[in-house]
Amino acid sequence: MQENKTLDIIKGAILLEYRGKALYESVAQTTKVDAVKELFEFLVKEEETHIDILKKQFTHVHKKEGFDIEYPDKADLHAQTSSKVLSDKIVEGISGAGYEAAVISAALEFEKNAVKYYSDHSAQAGSEEEKKLYDWLAEWEKGHMTMLAELDNGIKEQIWYDNQFWPLD
Repeated sequence: MQENKTLDIIKGAILLEYRGKALYESVAQTTKVDAVKELFEFLVKEEETHIDILKKQFTHVHKKEGFDIEYPDKADLHAQTSSKVLSDKIVEGISGAGYEAAVISAALEFEKNAVKYYSDHSAQAGSEEEKKLYDWLAEWEKGHMTMLAELDNGIKEQIWYDNQFWPLD
């Protein structure tokens, strides 16, 4: 019974990652801002990695072989995510009310939902290895979420600056 629940969770996770990949591919193909294109191409590759990992886990669990994954250091995940793409060019190249700003905000919500999905299932995991997988994926998604939150805040601050949204003396 637990095996079927685990397989269903992994299938849901794969679907979640495919949806993220589709969103990010769409933005990468339509944006006119090079820095935003690079950001979303990076996120597409990240989602592809998640999909590959999850498919591998699905196969192993389905064959009753348990989980099979090596976990990179959490610090490495955040370093790869944050330093690779954060750039003033992204904030400078985006209109605060434009398409790219809206998509960054939507991507942030998407990543928040992914973190919640993995965290919720970690709390209900049937084994320590299953919990470890969900915790690891939640941590990776938190890196994406943090990066997108920083961009979203930078865009908001740029809007406030451009429109002089500061307290009156």
